[in-house]
Amino acid sequence: MAEPLHPLARFALLGLGLICLGLACLGFALPGLPGTPFLLLAAACLARSSPRLHNRLLANRVFGPLIANWQATRSIPRRVKQIAILSVLAAGGLSMAVIDNTAFRLALPLLLSVPLVILARLRETETVAATD
Repeated sequence: MAEPLHPLARFALLGLGLICLGLACLGFALPGLPGTPFLLLAAACLARSSPRLHNRLLANRVFGPLIANWQATRSIPRRVKQIAILSVLAAGGLSMAVIDNTAFRLALPLLLSVPLVILARLRETETVAATD
């Protein structure tokens, strides 16, 4: 069992977890903002700071299976990975089309390479693993 956290560290992790959960919700709704990494970070923060909220997150019908799959296999479903990569590419393509700043257009491929490399390196599964 992990050593108990200092109350300030617990509060900071709880705040970070809730912020990441909000970003994950936005990420699943908006193209270009990845939801899965924020969701997994939220789950990790809440597991240490608030077991009650972590359990509620695991029980969520939308987020729970993805988190449980990550905890069990350290991988994400192939379909989630494909959607995330396509979302980054679509947002980058749209940005290239509408932004008229040359410096931004030159920097964008470099900036987008970071999330693309991270996503490409993630292990993948065919489907979400069963949790029971």
